[in-house]
Amino acid sequence: MTAVTASLSDDQRAILSLWYEVNASLSAYHKLVTSYGNAQLAWQATVEAWKQLGLHHTHLKRHEQPDQTRASIDKIQQALVDSRYSLLFADQPDYPIQLLQIYDPPPLLFFRGNSARLHQAQIAIVGSRKPTAHAQKITFDMAQYLAQSGYIITSGLAIGVDKRAHLGALAQTDQDYQGRTIGVMGTGIDVNYPNHRDQLFAQIVDQGGCIISELLPHTQPHKHTFPRRNRLVAGLSLATIVTEATIKSGSLITARLTSEQGKQVFAIPSHIDNSNAEGCHHLIREGATLIYHPEQVLEDVNAQLDYDNRSYNASSATTDLSNDQPAISHSPKVSSEGSDVEKSHSRSLSTANNQQKPSNIKSTRSAPVIPEHLTAIYEQLDWHGQDLDALIVATKLEPSQLIGQLMELELMGIISVQGGRYLRV
Repeated sequence: MTAVTASLSDDQRAILSLWYEVNASLSAYHKLVTSYGNAQLAWQATVEAWKQLGLHHTHLKRHEQPDQTRASIDKIQQALVDSRYSLLFADQPDYPIQLLQIYDPPPLLFFRGNSARLHQAQIAIVGSRKPTAHAQKITFDMAQYLAQSGYIITSGLAIGVDKRAHLGALAQTDQDYQGRTIGVMGTGIDVNYPNHRDQLFAQIVDQGGCIISELLPHTQPHKHTFPRRNRLVAGLSLATIVTEATIKSGSLITARLTSEQGKQVFAIPSHIDNSNAEGCHHLIREGATLIYHPEQVLEDVNAQLDYDNRSYNASSATTDLSNDQPAISHSPKVSSEGSDVEKSHSRSLSTANNQQKPSNIKSTRSAPVIPEHLTAIYEQLDWHGQDLDALIVATKLEPSQLIGQLMELELMGIISVQGGRYLRV
């Protein structure tokens, strides 16, 4: 990996200096780099020249104090030397390709942990900060299942659904599947938010996952920082699953951004009187894919990857006769960072458009063979689980006969019992 761990080049210090002086404002940063061609020239420009661009007065005030800026960058460099966190810049080959294709890619990413996770196939799971117990279990099981199937689970490190998604991905007995999660922060990389979240952060990093932030160190949570985090969650992932969310949940922002990026949104339904799931029902009404088992996610995402590969291979074989250059089916968005990033786009174009389904991702699992006398009871079961009373009503079997058949299915490894509910494995 070529991530910055200690020394910073002059170009990188200039990028950091601009990022510090505009207080991580994407619009101001890109306006400066677009106007001057690169970060060094932009940072060397006078305050009067910045005023002509209509920048905010707080940015101008910081630009008037270059010594303070240098001191702040020196602190960041010392933190890199001390391995408190690391840095990736958008013109580096190790910067995640998929973020270069969103509308407003961050010029840099602070990270802790295994940055290789950023290049692996990811599925986002998001939802309510106050989920029901049922939604917490579904989220955990969904994340665990998808991680075991080879995907990385990406979420926003919030309490509730986000936390259960990360923990589900981390709950792997097979060492090869541990650490399959990425947490995107809505604060600085060194800020533990929500409170007491340091244990989860440490678990993610220690098990081989990764935590990232585009914001400067020490940045505290603010209502504007979380939508920014959400766009990165959506941008990194192939698809987004909303397991439970209210109609005003920030998860719906992630879902909208996912859809705007041309990716699939999945939503899990609930009872119609569950106000905590009203956001999911709204998404389904608006066209999100209704799911009730993670295998449905795998089928759609794997099929999309296969389709993209076929489309890319077909387009690569087609030649634009006007300039004798291969036609490209999906051109990446050109960042306003200038030529260095454009070169990075060019280097990574074929990789981005020819994204292969990871070799360790399991295809659709074969259906179990059910003995004929157990078929009726098995068909009554689902992934959510049914309690014994509900099964007695549905099957009209005597309790002793029903329990015997359930025990047979459990011994075959086809079903399991969790919290008094019987569900398919």
